[in-house]
Amino acid sequence: MITKLSQYFLPDTSSLSGRRYDLDWLRVLAFGLLIFYHVGMLYVENWGFHVKSQYLSISLEGVMLLVNPWRMLILWFISGVAIRFILAKVSLGRFVVMRSYRLLLPLLFGVLVVVPPQLYYEMTANGDLAMNYWQFYQAFFDLDNPIFEKYQAGIWPHIDVNHLWYLRELWVFSLYLIVLLPLLNANWFESLIDRFEKISGIFQIAIALIPVALIQFLLDGDREIFGFLFVVYGYIFAGRTLLWQKLAQNATRLLFIAIVTYLLFVSFYYLVWLKTGRESSSGLLIFGYLIYSFDRLIWLLAILGLSYRFLSHNSEKLTYLSEAVYPYYILHQTFIIVLGYELTQLNLGGTIESILVLVLTFALCGLSYEIIRRIEFLRPLFGLKLQKEYQVVWRYAGGTVAALLVLATGLEILI
Repeated sequence: MITKLSQYFLPDTSSLSGRRYDLDWLRVLAFGLLIFYHVGMLYVENWGFHVKSQYLSISLEGVMLLVNPWRMLILWFISGVAIRFILAKVSLGRFVVMRSYRLLLPLLFGVLVVVPPQLYYEMTANGDLAMNYWQFYQAFFDLDNPIFEKYQAGIWPHIDVNHLWYLRELWVFSLYLIVLLPLLNANWFESLIDRFEKISGIFQIAIALIPVALIQFLLDGDREIFGFLFVVYGYIFAGRTLLWQKLAQNATRLLFIAIVTYLLFVSFYYLVWLKTGRESSSGLLIFGYLIYSFDRLIWLLAILGLSYRFLSHNSEKLTYLSEAVYPYYILHQTFIIVLGYELTQLNLGGTIESILVLVLTFALCGLSYEIIRRIEFLRPLFGLKLQKEYQVVWRYAGGTVAALLVLATGLEILI
C-alpha cells in the first residue's frame, strides 16, 4: 500500500542528475539582489515602503523595474526545483517535517524579534509613536494596545511577517504542491511534458506565457498565485535536460529579447501608467499587461539559461554563501530600515546616504552571520542545521519544543 502511494506522491528520479550548482549560485545572487532592491525602496518616489529617505528619485524606478517583474519568480522557480530534488531523497512525511522546522521556526523568531524594529520605525516616521524602543517592544505583545489601531495587519494583530512573507508562502506552497503531486507525477502528465519538451522554443514560451498573462489580466497579478505557479513550473521542469540545454544554447538571444521587452515595458510605465494608470484606454492597458507578463517570463528564461551555461560549478565560496542566504535574508530589511531612517536625519545627500545604507547593511548581515553560525541555539532560528550531536534526551526535548512552536505557527497561518 505504501509503495503504491509512493508512486503518486514521490517523483521519478531517473531524470534528476547531480546537484544543480547553477541554481545554487542563482539563489545566492537572487537573495543578494534583494538587498539592493530593498535599499532602492527607500529612494523610489511612487512606491510605498515602511520608511522613506528624504532623497527620492522617480528615475530610479526605471532601474528597479529592470528586476521587479522577475526577482521573486526566480526564487519561486528554484524552490520548485529544490522540492523535486528533496522528494527524490526523503519520504513525504519527512519532507513536511523538515520543511516546517526550517521555515516556520525562523518565521516565528523573525516576526517576534527581527521584524518589530521595522514597525517601530514605520510608526515613528508616520508620527504615530513617541516612545523609545524598549517601551514599544513591551507594548508590542499586547494585542489590544490602542497605539496599534492603524497597524492591525498581520498573522496576529499588528504582528506581521513583513519581508518574511517568502518563508510563510514557501511553507504554504509546499503543502499545496503535495496535494498536486498525484497529478504532476502521473504517467500521462509526464508524457505531456515529454511532448512539450520536444516542440519549438517559440511555442514553449507561448504556452508557458498563457497562465502568466491570465493571472495578470484576470487576477490583477496576484502575488501568491504567481508564486505558486512558478513553484509548479520549477517542479515540472527540474529534470528536463533538453529544456535546460535549449535555454543555455539560446541564452544570448533570450537576453536580447528580454532587454527589448524591458525597454518597451519601462516606456509604458513612464509614458502611460504614471500619467493615467488604470484610466488609460483598454487597448493601452492590455498592451501594458501583456508586455509586463512577457517581460516576467522572458527574463526568467534568459537568466536560467545564462546560469546553466556559466554557473554550473561548485566552490568553497558557494558552500559558504549558500548557508549565509537565510540569515542575510531574515536580517537585511530590518537593517535597511533602521539605517535608512537614522541616516536620512543627518542630511548627508542621496549618494552618500544610499552608499552607506548599502555597505553597512551588507557589513551588519555579514557580522551577524558570523555570530549566528558559531552559536548553536541560534542556527535553527535562522534556518541553519545544528552542527553538533546531542544526547537522545536533549534531542527529544528540543524537538518537542520546536514541534509545538512550529505547530502553533502553522495553524495560525492556515486558519
